[in-house]
Amino acid sequence: MATKTEIEAFLSDFHIKMGIWGIVVRDDRGKNAQTLLDLEITKDARNHALKSLAPANYCLGPLQEKLNGGADMWIFGKQIKGKEIYIKISVGYHGKPVICISFHIAEHPLVYPA
Repeated sequence: MATKTEIEAFLSDFHIKMGIWGIVVRDDRGKNAQTLLDLEITKDARNHALKSLAPANYCLGPLQEKLNGGADMWIFGKQIKGKEIYIKISVGYHGKPVICISFHIAEHPLVYPA
């Protein structure tokens, strides 16, 4: 489990890099795209939700990304239109956009250790 300082540092890096390089969202994952439809929100609204993540939204991480050897993954949760959203993000590779692996309605209640 990360400290508040570590969470703040990660989010700062994530938000700065997102502003410079943009974001890649795994919309090829059905449940990510379906959540936008179910909540009737745009990709811009999703990106705004990602930009507004705060330490209070932290659930878990950092988790080692083993599939592609990329940067660590972090899990956050956020209430949008009365639904709890499971968010898994990474700062991605050097000189590349940040990555949103998951942005979908939570399948289980999330735990917020803060």
